[in-house]
Amino acid sequence: MQYYVSPYNKEVKYNFPENIVIYDTTLRDGEQTPGVCFNKEEKLAIAHKLDELRIPQIEAGFPRVSEREKDTVKSICNEGLDAQIICLARTKKEDIDAALDADVDGIITFMGASDLHLEHKLHFTREQALNTCMKSIEYAKDHGLFVAFSAEDATRADLDFLKRLYKKAEGYGVDRVHVADTVGAATPQGIEYLIKELKKDINVDIAMHCHNDFGLAVINSIAGLLAGASGVSVTANGIGERAGNASLEELTMALKILYGKDLGFKTKHIKELSDLVSKATGLPVPYNKPIVGKNIFRHESGIHVDAVIEEPLTYEPYVPELVGQKRQIVLGKHSGCRAVKAKLDSCGVEVSNEELCEIVKKVKETREKGTYINDNIFKEIVKDVNLKY
Repeated sequence: MQYYVSPYNKEVKYNFPENIVIYDTTLRDGEQTPGVCFNKEEKLAIAHKLDELRIPQIEAGFPRVSEREKDTVKSICNEGLDAQIICLARTKKEDIDAALDADVDGIITFMGASDLHLEHKLHFTREQALNTCMKSIEYAKDHGLFVAFSAEDATRADLDFLKRLYKKAEGYGVDRVHVADTVGAATPQGIEYLIKELKKDINVDIAMHCHNDFGLAVINSIAGLLAGASGVSVTANGIGERAGNASLEELTMALKILYGKDLGFKTKHIKELSDLVSKATGLPVPYNKPIVGKNIFRHESGIHVDAVIEEPLTYEPYVPELVGQKRQIVLGKHSGCRAVKAKLDSCGVEVSNEELCEIVKKVKETREKGTYINDNIFKEIVKDVNLKY
């Protein structure tokens, strides 16, 4: 058995779209994390790993930012990946021209939709916004690009205006519209209401782009899918502006294991991707980060370890190999005889019951003094008790 979760999950009917598109924005929105700047080789390596994972769309960057960025995006496009390569473009001809020069398959163009953004960022009226973004959609479609239109700060926009904006984009041939929860200010219930309202009038695909300011990016994305959206934006390790974006690993594994919606990803590569992104960004993955954290499959408590040795799923919802992780038994103040015996067995060391109890005692004492029990420390403890070792 690879996983075992709550049977009550199956008592609920989940109405997911048949086809869900995950588009990864690690290389664009993820790179907007303060202090992060990928070089070309890092972007290429991450793109290849995303493709290995079988992500269908990769948002490779923002070509208009610089000539180097455009060259990097073009290099990714020319790698022969299975994924569709898209990029970000403002509602400006020169941005779309840069995207075309980079040989991308498509673009995401965007416009602030809330009155807050229109007034204080764009200095546009609603009518000006409607006309401006449509010209860019038309130009991109005329050049054969896949076009997604993102309404920035959509979750704080007026609903009637938002519908007008998306409906007009639909009339100009847009392939997909994006609902951006730009500052993570929506609840799952709010997302559900919004998507259901939009579905009454919008006939093209709807995708979610959720930020994690309140820690709700993943569940908001799932709420959007359950309400009728068919696309989701993610980043590896959940990186991105401020608190980041919906985490690729958390979203995909929650859908696969908890909701029974398998997107066909090669999840065994998830940990490799996480490590690659962590190294390239210089951002360490928190030990308790779901799915990819160092502690997710590490066990110390004696009560837990006893059960895990017999049946790992007693204290793990799924086996670590599913995401490229490994199980570890950690020795410390909570360790019992069974954990220490398992460690001794792995080292090929036999001891008497009396010696085993003494080693357990010394392991606890050593850890309580502040010393982490690594392999070398453990060997010293064993030598101190069993001179034959």
